[in-house]
Amino acid sequence: MRAEGLVKTYGKVKALDGLDLEVERGTVMGLLGPNGAGKTTTVRVFTTLLKADRGTATVDGLDVVRKDREVRRRIGVSGQYAAVDENLTGYENLSMVGRLYHLGGTKARKRARELLERFDLVDAADRPVKGYSGGMRRRLDLAGALVAQPPIMFLDEPTTGLDPRSRLGMWDVISDLVRGGTTLLLTTQYLEEADRLADKIAVVDHGKVIAKGTSDELKAQLGGERLEIVVARAEDLNRACDILQGVAVGQVETDTHTRQITVPVSGGVKLLTEGLRLLEDADIEVLDAGIRRPTLDDVFLSLTGRAHAEETDESDTTVAKSSTPTTRKDRS
Repeated sequence: MRAEGLVKTYGKVKALDGLDLEVERGTVMGLLGPNGAGKTTTVRVFTTLLKADRGTATVDGLDVVRKDREVRRRIGVSGQYAAVDENLTGYENLSMVGRLYHLGGTKARKRARELLERFDLVDAADRPVKGYSGGMRRRLDLAGALVAQPPIMFLDEPTTGLDPRSRLGMWDVISDLVRGGTTLLLTTQYLEEADRLADKIAVVDHGKVIAKGTSDELKAQLGGERLEIVVARAEDLNRACDILQGVAVGQVETDTHTRQITVPVSGGVKLLTEGLRLLEDADIEVLDAGIRRPTLDDVFLSLTGRAHAEETDESDTTVAKSSTPTTRKDRS
């Protein structure tokens, strides 16, 4: 699929501002960006739900405006909110979707049973969906998008609201889809999710793609490592920052709540040792210390100029944030 020069405005708000994007067949493209960046608007244009003011978009070589019906036959879509009928059972929801795709009664029923088993919904198959948990509804919604076995999928925040176990299960399903040759455009709230699932990542801000590449390529653009040091006393935090700025190659960041200092460096363990020696000489007690490579969180902050926090914008409702907001990161 490909987008060239997409522009879409809502009144004075420019949701898309010349967006260019290409997703190779049989790969996963992760779309990241702050709220209002244009991610969901992009998905809506690709899935024929919204017409761009300018620019072109094609799916499987078909123009999404001139060949909208043909495009819809080739795609599956799972949006931010589960599109299921609460008064029907899970089985009835899926078999109904099969009939809408003109699979025929027998094939639709068979496909429904297959998907209920695949998404671990067999025990709830004959219960009304209004009694399902949020995670079960999300799984049923994704199952519905797969009824016709489309070669191209659009998943808009597919794991939002799921518990950790359900999220891991959904990741396995998505990985299976890609191994089977499905082309996938994924928007997500979770940077960890993009890191794990996406072959390539595009970072969108103010309606434009501002960076793209593999996860490792994006991290490599920042270079260096990050020292993470937790001091014992809050009153030592500012003094420790001033000291560690001397070994930093960028701006030192602090978290006053956790008393953690993050220091961008180029020199690895040698700089960690030097930093700890300087703090010891200043009689500043350290509770924890480590070194890590840049993460997608660092990439996101560097590219967009702000952390992946929630912001409000009527034109786009996707939020990028980490699914594991801990102060202690894995060491490289």
